[in-house]
Amino acid sequence: MENLFTSDVWIGAGIIFALRVVNMAMDTLRIRMMARGQKPLSFVFGVIETLIYLYTLSSVIQDLDNWVNILAYSVGFGTGSIVGMMIDERMAIGYMHLRVISPSRGAQIAETLREQGFAVTEFSGRGRDGTVTMLSVSVKRKSSKKVRALVEELDDKAFITAEDLTPVRRGYWGM
Repeated sequence: MENLFTSDVWIGAGIIFALRVVNMAMDTLRIRMMARGQKPLSFVFGVIETLIYLYTLSSVIQDLDNWVNILAYSVGFGTGSIVGMMIDERMAIGYMHLRVISPSRGAQIAETLREQGFAVTEFSGRGRDGTVTMLSVSVKRKSSKKVRALVEELDDKAFITAEDLTPVRRGYWGM
């Protein structure tokens, strides 16, 4: 094994780390796009991801005694997963379904959301502590933060859940 204190060793490890971050970010985005039915983006991310993967893996396998490269490869994997998640959040491609359960202000929340251009369906229900209003709101992902902020402003006790959504047929998406 070569001397670990040469700049070549650390530059090589830095390149492996950086490429692995990009590789795993692409992998994370590809999987998210596949789940949302975004075929062209899944294809592009998959091709780039594979090219980078093959290059970085072959670089590490050529010298398995170089633990700096192995560490860079491994840490790049973990870092790239987080970076991919952050990029996905910022891209906000696709749709989300938000479910809001309010113990006392459901009608007010629904009316405010409608005034802001969101489609809302209201349901009455019974929770542990009595009657609640459940709101069903399907929105573009880029609008989900605005909906959550409006709900939290109107009812700090509201329970909010969110899940990715794949539209099947028709509907009003508002904002």
